[in-house]
Amino acid sequence: MTITSSQNPQVITHYQVYPQSQTLIDQHQNRHNQGLSKWFYLIRSYISRGSPREALLAYTQIRRTGLHHLGVVVPLVFKACAFLSSHSFGKALHAESVKAGVDCEVMIGTSLLDMYAKCGNVVDSRKVFDYMPARNVVTWNAMIGGYLRNEDTISASVLFEEMSMRNAVTWIEMIDGFAKCGDTITARQLFNRVPAELKNVVTWTVMVDGYTRNGEIETAREVFEEMPLRNFFAWSSMIYGYCKKGDVKEAKAIFDKIPDRNLVNWNTLITGYVQNGFCEEALEAFRKMRADAFEPDEVTIASVLSACAQLVLLDAGKEIHCMIHRKSIPANVFVLNGLVDMYAKCGELAIARSVFERITEKNTTCWNAMISGYATHGQCKEALEFFGRMESSNKRPDYITFLSVLSACSHGGFVNKGIEIFSKMEKYGLKVGIKHYGCLVDLLGRAGRLKEAYDLIKSMPMKPNDTVWTAMLGACWNYLDREMTVEIVKESTLDLSSVTTNDSVYILLSHIYAASDGWEKAQRIRMAMLSEGLEKTPGCSCIIPSSTKKRLSALY
Repeated sequence: MTITSSQNPQVITHYQVYPQSQTLIDQHQNRHNQGLSKWFYLIRSYISRGSPREALLAYTQIRRTGLHHLGVVVPLVFKACAFLSSHSFGKALHAESVKAGVDCEVMIGTSLLDMYAKCGNVVDSRKVFDYMPARNVVTWNAMIGGYLRNEDTISASVLFEEMSMRNAVTWIEMIDGFAKCGDTITARQLFNRVPAELKNVVTWTVMVDGYTRNGEIETAREVFEEMPLRNFFAWSSMIYGYCKKGDVKEAKAIFDKIPDRNLVNWNTLITGYVQNGFCEEALEAFRKMRADAFEPDEVTIASVLSACAQLVLLDAGKEIHCMIHRKSIPANVFVLNGLVDMYAKCGELAIARSVFERITEKNTTCWNAMISGYATHGQCKEALEFFGRMESSNKRPDYITFLSVLSACSHGGFVNKGIEIFSKMEKYGLKVGIKHYGCLVDLLGRAGRLKEAYDLIKSMPMKPNDTVWTAMLGACWNYLDREMTVEIVKESTLDLSSVTTNDSVYILLSHIYAASDGWEKAQRIRMAMLSEGLEKTPGCSCIIPSSTKKRLSALY
C-alpha cells in the first residue's frame, strides 16, 4: 500500500500494511462514512420538513466534527440557501466548493446556479452555467427556470431553443414560467408544441393552473375538461380559480365531483370560503373534513383561525389553539399570525400580545394584526406604541399598517400625530390610497378642522368616494356647520349621482339641514332619496344564537 508522509506530503514511502492495520483503517473509514451518512439524512430531513435554517446549522456542525465531504451535502445546503434567499451563505459555500475542486461537478454546479437564480442573482447563475465543463438536461432546466423566475422570458426562450434534448420538465418549466409572467398566450403555444410522449398529467395541470392564476377561468375549464387524466392538483386549481373569481357555488360543485379527495382539496375549499367571507361554510367544511378522517395541517389551521376571527368566535378559536398543541401541528408563521389575529379580533388583546411576543421573526402581517386589534378595540395609544416598535424593528409598514394607525389616530384624537404618520407613507414608497385620504379627512373632521378636511378633499388626486363624503358630512353634522355643507353642494364637488348606492350621504345632508332649520332643503333631500329608490337602512344588531355558536364550535 502507498502512504503519503504526513510530515512531508511530497515524500512517498512504500511498506507492507499488516492485516490488523488494514482492519483499523477500514473501521475508521466505515465510522467516517456512517457519521457522514447520518448528517446527510439529518440535513435532508430538515429540508423536507421545511426547516432550512436548521439544515444550515447542521452543516456548520458537520464542519466542526471533521466529517466534512462537500460532494455529499453541498447540493442540499445550496437548496437550503435558496429557500432562505441566503445569498451570502451560498456565496461562502461556493468559495469552499472552488477550494475543494468540486464546483465543476454536474450536481454541485447545477445546485449552485439554481441557488443563485432563486436568490435573484441570475447573472452569477449564468456565469456558473457557462463555466461548467459538463451539463445535463437538469442543468439546462435549472438555468431556464432561473431566467423565468426572474421574468427574463427572452433569455429563457433563447436557451430553450438551443437545447439539443428536452424532457417533460423542460416543457413544464417553460409553460409554467410564461404563465406566471402573465403570458398565457405563449404558455398555450408551448403547451401545444409538447410532443405527445412528453405531455403528461403534470403538463396539463400546469396549463390549467396558469389560466386560473391569471383569472381566465373559462379557458381553464375548457382545458380541464379535455384532460385525459386529472390529479388532485388540477381539481384544487379549478376550485381556487372559481374562488378567486368569487363564484364559491361553482367551486363547491367542482369539489363535490372529486372522486378521491385529499387534504389539499379540502384546504383549497376551506381557504376559498374564508377569503370570500363564507366563514360559517368554512367551519362546516372543516367539520366534514375531520369527519372524513382527514387531519388538519398548518394550512387548514391558518384558514380556520381566520374564519373564527372574522366571526369573532373566541371559544372555537381557543379549541383550535388547543388542537395545535394536542396534535403537535407545526406552529409556522401563518399559524402564529392566525392566532394573533384571532385573539386580537376577539378582543383578547393580552393573549394576542402574549403569542406575539413569543414569535421570534415577526413579519408585517403579524405587526398589522396587533396594531389593527388595538385600534379596533379603542386602545389607540397601544396601537401607536406598536407602530413605533415596528419601525424600530426595521420591518416596513405596508398599506394596511397605515390604515390601522390612521384609524387609531382618528378615534384617539391624535391629530398632529396622524398628519405626521400620513406624511410617512411617501418615505416608505407607498402610494396613498383613497382609504388613507378618508382616514385623514375623518381625523381632521373629528377635530373640528373642517376647512382643512375640505381642502384636502379638493386636493385629492382621485375622485372622492362614499366613504370620504360620509366622513366629511359626518363632521359637518357633528359641528352643525351648515355653511360648509352649503359650500360643498354649491360648488358641485359633491356629485350625488355618484353615491346613489349609499344612503348615509343623503341622510347626513337631511339631518344637517333639518338641525339648522333648513326644513325645505331637508325635505328635498328626502324626495331625492325616494326618486333614487333609496330607503334609510334600519339599525340592527347581529346576535349569533347560542345554538349556532355551539354548532360552529363543534369542531372535534
